[in-house]
Amino acid sequence: MLTLLVGGVRSGKSSLAVRTGERQHAPVTFIATAEPFDDDLVQRVERHRAERPAHWTTVECPVHLADAVAAVPDDHFLVVDCLTVWLGNLFAHEVAPFFDAFIAAVAGRGGDTVVVTNEVGMGVHPESALGREYRDELGRLNQAVAAIADTTLLMVAGRAVRLTDPWELLP
Repeated sequence: MLTLLVGGVRSGKSSLAVRTGERQHAPVTFIATAEPFDDDLVQRVERHRAERPAHWTTVECPVHLADAVAAVPDDHFLVVDCLTVWLGNLFAHEVAPFFDAFIAAVAGRGGDTVVVTNEVGMGVHPESALGREYRDELGRLNQAVAAIADTTLLMVAGRAVRLTDPWELLP
């Protein structure tokens, strides 16, 4: 089962992903995509590390996410946190976004997976061309993962709203 948790900053996505992992009877592998480029990210990474149980396997993977996902055994519960940062890493490393391999890796997993991502298209229109490109690419990536997810939850203020395929609602 693939679950996508999407929402804004501090909406409760990562906390829910960790709490879900804590409820599992299977081993948990946590793939962290953050690459601490600055002091703020260093602090965020440390805070997130402290929130995770020490007995979990943590894989830090800023770029080659599909390979990291494919390496996780199917009997492990997998948390991927987060696609927003991963895409930013691809931009920072000037690597063309390669979503297909990631989509294939999560779609092909035999084990339960939670993927965390941000919704960045509901705010202010980015001022720069690079900002608009990033927003658009993340929107495309989020749509692709939502299309294969069994469950997609929009997180707001620590609460979840289940998102439904619009074609299930429209005639």
